[in-house]
Amino acid sequence: MLAVLAAGMVSCSKDPVNTLNTGNFRDTAGTLKSVSDFPIGIAAEYGLMTGNASYAAVVLREASSVTFGNELKHQSVVQNDGSFNYATADNFYTLCAGAGIPVYGHTLCWYSQQNGTYLKGVAGAGSGSSVPNLVTNGGFEGPGNGKLFANWSVLNSSNGTFSAGTGANVHGGAASMQVVCVAGGQNYNTQIITDAITVTPGKTYLISYWVKAAAAGNIQFELRNNDGSNSVQYVGGQAATTGWTQITYPYAALNTTLQLAFDLGGNANTFYIDDVSIVDAAAAAAAAPTAVAQRVDSVLKLWVTSAVTHYAGKIKAWDVVNEPMADGSGALRTSSNTTIPTPAPTNWFFWADYLGRSYALKAFQYAKAADPAALLFINEYNLESSNAKLDSLIAYVKELKTAGAPIDGIGTQMHISLATTYTGIDNAFIKLAATGLKVRVSELDVRVNPTNKTGFNALPVDPTLKAFQADMYKYVVSSYIKNVPSAQRYGITVWGVNDGTSWIITSQKNADAPLLFDDNFSKKPAYAGFLQGLKTK
Repeated sequence: MLAVLAAGMVSCSKDPVNTLNTGNFRDTAGTLKSVSDFPIGIAAEYGLMTGNASYAAVVLREASSVTFGNELKHQSVVQNDGSFNYATADNFYTLCAGAGIPVYGHTLCWYSQQNGTYLKGVAGAGSGSSVPNLVTNGGFEGPGNGKLFANWSVLNSSNGTFSAGTGANVHGGAASMQVVCVAGGQNYNTQIITDAITVTPGKTYLISYWVKAAAAGNIQFELRNNDGSNSVQYVGGQAATTGWTQITYPYAALNTTLQLAFDLGGNANTFYIDDVSIVDAAAAAAAAPTAVAQRVDSVLKLWVTSAVTHYAGKIKAWDVVNEPMADGSGALRTSSNTTIPTPAPTNWFFWADYLGRSYALKAFQYAKAADPAALLFINEYNLESSNAKLDSLIAYVKELKTAGAPIDGIGTQMHISLATTYTGIDNAFIKLAATGLKVRVSELDVRVNPTNKTGFNALPVDPTLKAFQADMYKYVVSSYIKNVPSAQRYGITVWGVNDGTSWIITSQKNADAPLLFDDNFSKKPAYAGFLQGLKTK
């Protein structure tokens, strides 16, 4: 692995700083913030700042800005009932402010590290929050109580044969109801009916089902009121095509119980029925996409407004929208174009699923209204390695600004490795600078074991790998200074303090050594490389 990396890096960079001379990165005198004319940030965690003196000493000595690693993310502040708890974030802010170090706000609108319990409940996807289907076994999923389909009874079958539909003849779940009807019958000759359903007289319900037929035709269903008079409402002429068609019908209940029956014997045909439901019409309307979007929008506004207002005049800049673009295509990130682990994380929530492309516009507008003086950023990763994502992000920023989004800057995370190309780094900075917005390196770290090589020992690390890492840090800083005009530089933040507490080790569980300080909080050659990059100005 070492030989391959060495050959690749030398070929890519022409070794402009004599990397293979591993003694080239020994000068670590001074501090990063003392030689920089733009903010040098470090991402830190409150528990480590208060529980590890060496960790805190590095942050206080080196950083001119602190980004909270987790303490201002949605799941850290928003409780299951939607209330806000800023206690830990406030304590962390007080610690930093007492040391004279500004705090950068991270992050308001992301798909990960959300309070999924609360948000999915608001959206109608939480336990007990969806509109209940009053039809038991509306999907005809299996037999029960001696019946072909549990909770359904065959009333007549003189010219039709009932069975379970399978494969392409299923709309949802594992089965459907199939009936083969022969010629010469009447509707009532072939009937299947639900068990009695409890309803409220006068309340309107939506009857819904999916139907498909071997040949185009029509069916009839009936609503039995069970009011003692055996009154029945017949609804005929319901079209059945060779593809799945959804039939919906509003019905005002006349009594406290109701049964739905399908009358299928009037036509020689094969019919399939699936996903039958009876729901409260008012509740269904409240859960309709427009209503759901309004609820999601309201909680987005509440959260962004609360956080920015809480720290108005204190936190001067925020990552308002984090990681909005999908990998690969560069499309706007949604649940449908994002690989979701199994089991699915409970703290993922995709704002774009409910609000579309306007979610970011709304987030920026809410943040600006809460603190007009704050600088507002959009933040993304892999911009140095994916032109599709880079170009798509820039296009999306232009789209948002045209629509009125008050975007002040773009953050490029730069979670990179020894395999990252210098060309990609330069390209990202050049294109981001061309937007005229402020440009910030927001989450920098450099992996030396990007392939997760088994048996990698992060502590000693081969001197040549350390030198390559130092060279990469130097190149990032030098390229930033070279390609981003000074008026647009909003700083470089390193994502973590020392190797042992890096998210790559603690969260990703990968063996690596990606930061400027080793496990013992000693300066690495990477620190010297970063320092040299700052001095190239």
